Parts: sequence; C-alpha cells; structure tokens
Amino acid sequence: MLRPRIIPCLLLHEGGLVKTTQFSNPKYVGDPLNAVRIFNEKEVDELIVLDIDASVKNNTPNYVLISKLAGECRMPLCYGGGIKTVEQVEKIISLGVEKVALNSAAIDNPLLIYEASKRVGSQSIVVSIDVKKKSEKNNSYSIYTHNSTHPTCKNPVDFIREVEALGAGEILVNSIDNDGTLSGYDLELIDQIHRVVTIPMTVLGGASSFYDFSLLFKRYGIIGVSAGSVFVFKGKFRAVLIQYPSSQEKEIIISSSLI
Repeated sequence: MLRPRIIPCLLLHEGGLVKTTQFSNPKYVGDPLNAVRIFNEKEVDELIVLDIDASVKNNTPNYVLISKLAGECRMPLCYGGGIKTVEQVEKIISLGVEKVALNSAAIDNPLLIYEASKRVGSQSIVVSIDVKKKSEKNNSYSIYTHNSTHPTCKNPVDFIREVEALGAGEILVNSIDNDGTLSGYDLELIDQIHRVVTIPMTVLGGASSFYDFSLLFKRYGIIGVSAGSVFVFKGKFRAVLIQYPSSQEKEIIISSSLI
C-alpha cells in the first residue's frame, strides 16, 4: 500500500558524497558507506543515491560501489547514474538494488523505459527529471540533463505522460532552481505535474526543514518527499551532520498533514 515517504538523496562525486547548490559548487559531506550505516540506524524509509559524474563523464555504473551500498542498506535503495542499457539495469537489480533511476538515458532513448520495465518490472523503474523554470511570466519549465548543462526543450508534463505510457513505475522530479537553496519546494512545478501523474511521485529540491515535508503531505496527500541539505547539514553555517526525523517526529510530520 502506498504511504508517505521521507527519502534522503545522496549525491556521488569523485568517490565521495557531496551536496550541490543549483547543481553547482559541490561540497564534500562524507563517505557514502558511512552515511548509509548512519541512515540504517535512523531507520529511513528509503534512500536515493545518484552518481552526478556518470553522465557528464560518460562513465558506466560503478558496480563495485553499488554492490557495497546495496550490501549495507537496510532500506529500499534507488540508484541512478550512467545507466544506458537494459543489461545495466538488470545487473544493478541483481546486486540488491530495489530501483534504478533513469535520467538522460530516458530522454535519449525512451524505449529503454519500456524494455527495462518488461525485464525487471515497472516498480523498479524510476524516471528522474531535472527541471528548470524557463519563464517566471507564465511558469513554464524545461527538462535538463547532464547536471543541468544540456537543455532538452522538453516540457516535463508532456514527458511524464510519455514515460508513464512506456511503463515507468515512479517519477522523481528535481528542481534545479531550488536545489540546495533551502528556499522550499517549487510548488508551482509540483502542482503542474501532480495534476497529471498517475504513478507514484517523489519530489526533490529546496527543502529547508522537516516542516516542508508536512506542507507537501498536506497539499498533495501520499507522495514521496526527498531532500539533501536537510539531512546532511545543521544550522546556518551548514555544518555537516547526518540527521533524519525520529519515529515520533515522523508521526507528527505525517499526522499534522491530515493525510
């Protein structure tokens, strides 16, 4: 049964974990395996790990690291980065990863979504889109790939309809404009997509506190809320500290949203 989910998103860069601001200026925040162990202790709902170097550098997935991450994880794991073929999807799933996130490959070869969902099941296929506002005037958006360096001119709403028809099991929507800014989620972007999406949806980019999660649950009901900075930084000086709401805090976050 679907339920509200609170999901840390970890970014891999040059072998370590980083946090970016609007997809730039990566700040080192620690070792990925150590972070997973801490999140295990905090009993997180799910974990997203994205290799932000892979597409930019045309790297293939790092199966050794993926295997180590999957071996450590005691929660469902979604992994993305450098995945271009069905065989790579199958390999990653075989290592113990529950979901794979397709980003630039879903744009370049949408049929990969269909082929991969047939092989491993649609529940394991997440299509991840990185979205930037084109115009403040009419709240129009466009999808970007390769760490926001490649504009695609694709409208996110139209593309989501396409990937749903191809068999995607979940959508991950990341706001480039709000990434790492602690300015709150882009509600206009989420509104546009939530009106049309019929499969599970997770949103990312801009969370400033656990309170932002409650606001999203109240506004959209059962949805996945993801964040980076909230889970790895503490205080105005952004000291590195891994955190996650306790069971009691999660109950308050969800119950206060009146889901």
